Amino acid sequence: MENNFIFAISLTIFAGISTSIGGLLAFFIKRDNMNLLALGLGFSAGIMIYVSLVEINGKASDSLKAYLGETQGEWLTIISFFFGILLAAGVDKLLPEKINQDNMSIDSREKLQRMGIFVAIAIAMHNFPEGLATFMAGMSDVTLGLSIAAAIAIHNIPEGIAIALPIYNATNDRKKAFLTATYSGLAEPVGAIIGYFLLREVFNELTFGILFALVAGIMIYISFDELLPMAKEYGNGHIEILGVTSGMLVMWISLILF
Repeated sequence: MENNFIFAISLTIFAGISTSIGGLLAFFIKRDNMNLLALGLGFSAGIMIYVSLVEINGKASDSLKAYLGETQGEWLTIISFFFGILLAAGVDKLLPEKINQDNMSIDSREKLQRMGIFVAIAIAMHNFPEGLATFMAGMSDVTLGLSIAAAIAIHNIPEGIAIALPIYNATNDRKKAFLTATYSGLAEPVGAIIGYFLLREVFNELTFGILFALVAGIMIYISFDELLPMAKEYGNGHIEILGVTSGMLVMWISLILF
């Protein structure tokens, strides 16, 4: 059992710190490259929209239907998803937003940094139950645990981009961009450890489904309220749509392969 624990927690750490790979891109992206920033923000939005609606919300629906039945499970999925959107809107209102009409460059940097932090919080919330799921799979089945960890690691790389890119462009601080992406990914092993010691008795299909539907709603809100408007603002032509399409394609292929 101890060996299984070490293996499972190692899987969650590996999957979680994959956000650091995305964060590392901050070291190689030229600051103030607005088209590249717009492409990256659109790419991140495409990733988050696709994975939220197809993967995360789908898993939430399957779990809740298995626990409550077809009709009740579907309704609770809908309620949890839209409550996640409302929750994200509430958090958005609580985050400070400084507006300086006389200096739009400062205002833009503040909005970018704020968005990066918001994305990091949402992804950390997403990674928490994801880490628990990876850990439990690793404890029960080596092959299943490896497969889930590999898939999550692939997903976490563009999530790291979504965090690091706006923060780096806002602050010109590569270290801060990288560390913020890394800290968000570390929510996975934290979720695994807390879940193992505290939530084993109550973590079931019901709680898993509600958590994942909430996270899907939160990520949809961030994509449409933060990422896409910012991508449109900074991009020329239809560069943000190219980013969105590319993000969806990359996520779709990663789900097929892994």
